[in-house]
Amino acid sequence: MIENLVTRFCSPTLAGLKTGSLFTVRGRKKEELTEDLRKLNRVLTHKGLRALLFTAKCGNNLVYIYRPKLLKRDLSCSEAESILKNKGYSALNSTERCIVQLAKHISNDTDFPHEIGLFLGYPPTDVKCFMENSREGVKCSGCWKAYGNKEEAEKIFALYRKCTNIYCRKIREGVRLEKLIV
Repeated sequence: MIENLVTRFCSPTLAGLKTGSLFTVRGRKKEELTEDLRKLNRVLTHKGLRALLFTAKCGNNLVYIYRPKLLKRDLSCSEAESILKNKGYSALNSTERCIVQLAKHISNDTDFPHEIGLFLGYPPTDVKCFMENSREGVKCSGCWKAYGNKEEAEKIFALYRKCTNIYCRKIREGVRLEKLIV
């Protein structure tokens, strides 16, 4: 079951096209999900990926799959650092500490922490614009709301859809998840 969810929601990350992916898992006990993620991490870590479990304030279990090297690159740009600093992140030189702080925001904050877009590989300009006013200036939407370069965002959205379709087809054909991870 977890493999199907990972394929459906994380294919661009598995393919190395995207920094991270996040999805909600309902109807599973946290202990079972934790065990599933332990097994999944045995496969992912050999391919340069990690899976983490976050619990939202509302009680939902969120699975975050990411590429640490890409996340480090994404969070080190000045615009991303500025957004995180403004949201109270203190250890900007440590990707792992930023993830810990994100997990705390997810589990404790009244509002969902929209800076999570930075952890998913969304352009910092789009994350910032969404956080300032999510309804004004949207040029297109797909995985995220794009406020900046519409043409580039549409190309990325199409690439992600194509990747997901291919990966889901391969899983239906019986290809094992670990064979699909780049």
